Amino acid sequence: MPKRHYIKLFKEIGKSRLLKLQVAVLFLTTYIDWVVMPFITKLEGIHLPVFMISFYMLLGASDGIIQPLFKKVKIYRIYLFVILLDLIQIASYALVWTDMVIFTYAILSIFTLQAITFEISRVHTIDFMKDEIEIKEYLLLRSFIVSSAIIAGSLSAMILDYFDIKLLTTLTLLAALGVFAVIIEYRLYAKFKKIVQNSETVIERQKTLLNEKISL
Repeated sequence: MPKRHYIKLFKEIGKSRLLKLQVAVLFLTTYIDWVVMPFITKLEGIHLPVFMISFYMLLGASDGIIQPLFKKVKIYRIYLFVILLDLIQIASYALVWTDMVIFTYAILSIFTLQAITFEISRVHTIDFMKDEIEIKEYLLLRSFIVSSAIIAGSLSAMILDYFDIKLLTTLTLLAALGVFAVIIEYRLYAKFKKIVQNSETVIERQKTLLNEKISL
Protein backbone atom coordinates (compact mmCIF):
# COMPACT_ATOMS: atom_id res chain seq x y z
CA MET A 1 0.00 0.00 0.00
CA PRO A 2 1.33 3.51 -0.88
CA LYS A 3 0.39 4.82 2.58
CA ARG A 4 3.26 2.80 4.11
CA HIS A 5 5.66 5.32 2.55
CA TYR A 6 4.00 8.15 4.50
CA ILE A 7 4.04 6.06 7.68
CA LYS A 8 7.77 5.47 7.21
CA LEU A 9 8.42 9.19 6.76
CA PHE A 10 6.63 10.11 9.98
CA LYS A 11 8.43 7.34 11.87
CA GLU A 12 11.72 8.92 10.81
CA ILE A 13 10.66 12.18 12.47
CA GLY A 14 10.20 10.41 15.80
CA LYS A 15 13.74 9.06 15.69
CA SER A 16 15.53 12.42 15.47
CA ARG A 17 15.13 15.55 17.61
CA LEU A 18 17.03 17.52 14.96
CA LEU A 19 14.53 16.39 12.34
CA LYS A 20 11.57 17.26 14.60
CA LEU A 21 12.84 20.81 15.05
CA GLN A 22 13.42 21.23 11.32
CA VAL A 23 9.95 19.96 10.45
CA ALA A 24 8.32 22.31 12.99
CA VAL A 25 10.29 25.34 11.78
CA LEU A 26 9.72 24.53 8.11
CA PHE A 27 5.98 24.08 8.54
CA LEU A 28 5.38 27.14 10.72
CA THR A 29 7.45 29.59 8.67
CA THR A 30 6.04 28.36 5.35
CA TYR A 31 2.48 28.40 6.71
CA ILE A 32 2.81 31.98 7.99
CA ASP A 33 4.23 33.22 4.68
CA TRP A 34 1.49 31.57 2.63
CA VAL A 35 -1.27 33.02 4.77
CA VAL A 36 0.17 36.49 4.17
CA MET A 37 1.10 35.88 0.51
CA PRO A 38 -2.39 36.27 -1.08
CA PHE A 39 -2.99 39.53 0.78
CA ILE A 40 0.42 40.87 -0.30
CA THR A 41 -0.26 39.80 -3.89
CA LYS A 42 -3.46 41.86 -3.76
CA LEU A 43 -1.54 44.85 -2.36
CA GLU A 44 1.07 44.47 -5.12
CA GLY A 45 -1.61 45.03 -7.75
CA ILE A 46 -2.79 48.15 -5.93
CA HIS A 47 0.47 49.81 -4.93
CA LEU A 48 3.41 48.42 -6.96
CA PRO A 49 4.30 48.97 -10.62
CA VAL A 50 5.13 45.94 -12.79
CA PHE A 51 8.77 47.04 -12.81
CA MET A 52 9.14 46.57 -9.04
CA ILE A 53 7.22 43.29 -8.98
CA SER A 54 9.55 41.98 -11.71
CA PHE A 55 12.54 43.29 -9.78
CA TYR A 56 11.60 41.26 -6.71
CA MET A 57 11.03 38.19 -8.88
CA LEU A 58 14.48 38.72 -10.41
CA LEU A 59 16.13 38.90 -6.99
CA GLY A 60 14.28 35.82 -5.76
CA ALA A 61 15.49 33.82 -8.76
CA SER A 62 19.14 34.64 -8.04
CA ASP A 63 19.52 32.08 -5.21
CA GLY A 64 21.20 29.48 -7.45
CA ILE A 65 23.67 32.04 -8.75
CA ILE A 66 24.77 33.35 -5.35
CA GLN A 67 24.66 29.95 -3.64
CA PRO A 68 28.43 29.27 -4.14
CA LEU A 69 29.25 32.50 -2.27
CA PHE A 70 27.89 30.91 0.92
CA LYS A 71 29.63 27.55 0.54
CA LYS A 72 31.85 28.10 3.58
CA VAL A 73 29.24 29.73 5.81
CA LYS A 74 28.45 27.73 8.94
CA ILE A 75 24.90 26.38 9.03
CA TYR A 76 24.04 27.84 12.45
CA ARG A 77 24.87 31.34 11.20
CA ILE A 78 22.39 30.88 8.38
CA TYR A 79 19.72 29.91 10.92
CA LEU A 80 20.64 32.93 13.04
CA PHE A 81 19.99 35.08 9.98
CA VAL A 82 16.64 33.30 9.54
CA ILE A 83 15.71 34.24 13.12
CA LEU A 84 16.63 37.88 12.50
CA LEU A 85 14.56 37.94 9.30
CA ASP A 86 11.53 36.52 11.08
CA LEU A 87 11.83 39.06 13.90
CA ILE A 88 12.02 41.85 11.31
CA GLN A 89 8.97 40.40 9.56
CA ILE A 90 6.98 40.38 12.80
CA ALA A 91 8.04 43.96 13.53
CA SER A 92 7.13 45.05 9.97
CA TYR A 93 3.47 44.18 10.56
CA ALA A 94 3.23 47.42 12.54
CA LEU A 95 3.70 49.34 9.26
CA VAL A 96 0.06 48.59 8.43
CA TRP A 97 -0.85 51.40 10.84
CA THR A 98 1.38 53.93 9.09
CA ASP A 99 1.82 53.33 5.34
CA MET A 100 0.46 50.43 3.28
CA VAL A 101 2.90 51.06 0.42
CA ILE A 102 5.93 50.87 2.70
CA PHE A 103 4.43 47.77 4.34
CA THR A 104 4.09 46.10 0.93
CA TYR A 105 7.68 46.88 -0.02
CA ALA A 106 8.98 45.74 3.37
CA ILE A 107 7.16 42.38 3.28
CA LEU A 108 8.22 41.69 -0.31
CA SER A 109 11.85 42.46 0.58
CA ILE A 110 11.67 40.07 3.54
CA PHE A 111 9.97 37.36 1.46
CA THR A 112 12.70 37.67 -1.18
CA LEU A 113 15.49 37.32 1.38
CA GLN A 114 13.67 34.40 2.99
CA ALA A 115 13.35 32.60 -0.35
CA ILE A 116 17.09 32.95 -1.00
CA THR A 117 17.99 31.93 2.56
CA PHE A 118 15.63 28.94 2.32
CA GLU A 119 17.56 27.52 -0.63
CA ILE A 120 20.96 28.22 0.95
CA SER A 121 19.93 26.52 4.21
CA ARG A 122 18.48 23.51 2.33
CA VAL A 123 21.80 22.79 0.63
CA HIS A 124 23.81 23.25 3.84
CA THR A 125 21.45 21.20 5.98
CA ILE A 126 21.68 18.06 3.82
CA ASP A 127 25.23 17.34 5.07
CA PHE A 128 24.01 17.23 8.67
CA MET A 129 21.22 14.75 7.94
CA LYS A 130 23.36 11.91 6.54
CA ASP A 131 23.54 10.20 9.93
CA GLU A 132 19.92 11.01 10.83
CA ILE A 133 17.97 9.88 7.76
CA GLU A 134 18.55 8.81 4.15
CA ILE A 135 18.99 11.86 1.94
CA LYS A 136 16.22 10.75 -0.44
CA GLU A 137 13.83 10.28 2.48
CA TYR A 138 14.86 13.64 3.92
CA LEU A 139 14.15 15.46 0.66
CA LEU A 140 10.80 13.67 0.31
CA LEU A 141 9.86 14.67 3.86
CA ARG A 142 10.94 18.26 3.30
CA SER A 143 8.86 18.52 0.12
CA PHE A 144 5.87 16.95 1.89
CA ILE A 145 6.06 19.43 4.79
CA VAL A 146 6.45 22.44 2.48
CA SER A 147 3.49 21.38 0.32
CA SER A 148 1.35 20.71 3.41
CA ALA A 149 2.21 24.13 4.85
CA ILE A 150 1.44 25.91 1.55
CA ILE A 151 -1.93 24.14 1.27
CA ALA A 152 -2.79 24.90 4.92
CA GLY A 153 -1.70 28.53 4.54
CA SER A 154 -3.66 29.03 1.33
CA LEU A 155 -6.82 27.49 2.80
CA SER A 156 -6.43 29.67 5.92
CA ALA A 157 -6.14 32.78 3.74
CA MET A 158 -9.29 31.76 1.83
CA ILE A 159 -11.21 31.29 5.10
CA LEU A 160 -9.99 34.61 6.51
CA ASP A 161 -10.99 36.38 3.30
CA TYR A 162 -14.38 34.64 3.19
CA PHE A 163 -15.24 35.86 6.67
CA ASP A 164 -13.81 39.30 5.79
CA ILE A 165 -11.29 39.27 8.65
CA LYS A 166 -9.31 42.51 8.75
CA LEU A 167 -5.68 42.37 7.64
CA LEU A 168 -4.59 43.88 10.96
CA THR A 169 -6.30 41.06 12.88
CA THR A 170 -4.71 38.46 10.62
CA LEU A 171 -1.25 39.95 11.08
CA THR A 172 -1.71 40.07 14.86
CA LEU A 173 -2.52 36.35 14.95
CA LEU A 174 0.41 35.57 12.65
CA ALA A 175 2.75 37.67 14.79
CA ALA A 176 1.89 35.54 17.82
CA LEU A 177 2.47 32.37 15.79
CA GLY A 178 5.69 33.90 14.46
CA VAL A 179 7.04 34.43 17.97
CA PHE A 180 6.41 30.74 18.69
CA ALA A 181 8.22 29.84 15.45
CA VAL A 182 11.21 32.00 16.42
CA ILE A 183 11.51 30.14 19.75
CA ILE A 184 11.72 26.82 17.90
CA GLU A 185 14.13 28.34 15.37
CA TYR A 186 16.42 29.38 18.21
CA ARG A 187 16.41 25.82 19.55
CA LEU A 188 17.34 24.59 16.07
CA TYR A 189 20.07 27.23 15.80
CA ALA A 190 21.51 26.14 19.17
CA LYS A 191 21.39 22.49 18.09
CA PHE A 192 23.28 23.14 14.87
CA LYS A 193 25.81 25.36 16.64
CA LYS A 194 26.53 22.63 19.18
CA ILE A 195 26.97 20.01 16.42
CA VAL A 196 29.34 22.25 14.44
CA GLN A 197 31.42 23.27 17.45
CA ASN A 198 31.71 19.66 18.68
CA SER A 199 32.82 18.60 15.21
CA GLU A 200 35.43 21.37 15.08
CA THR A 201 36.70 20.37 18.53
CA VAL A 202 37.18 16.76 17.38
CA ILE A 203 39.02 17.90 14.25
CA GLU A 204 41.33 20.15 16.27
CA ARG A 205 42.15 17.30 18.65
CA GLN A 206 42.95 15.02 15.73
CA LYS A 207 45.25 17.65 14.24
CA THR A 208 47.01 18.11 17.60
CA LEU A 209 47.54 14.36 17.99
CA LEU A 210 48.84 14.10 14.42
CA ASN A 211 51.29 16.96 14.95
CA GLU A 212 52.51 15.35 18.20
CA LYS A 213 53.13 12.04 16.41
CA ILE A 214 55.00 13.78 13.60
CA SER A 215 57.21 15.70 16.04
CA LEU A 216 58.25 12.51 17.92
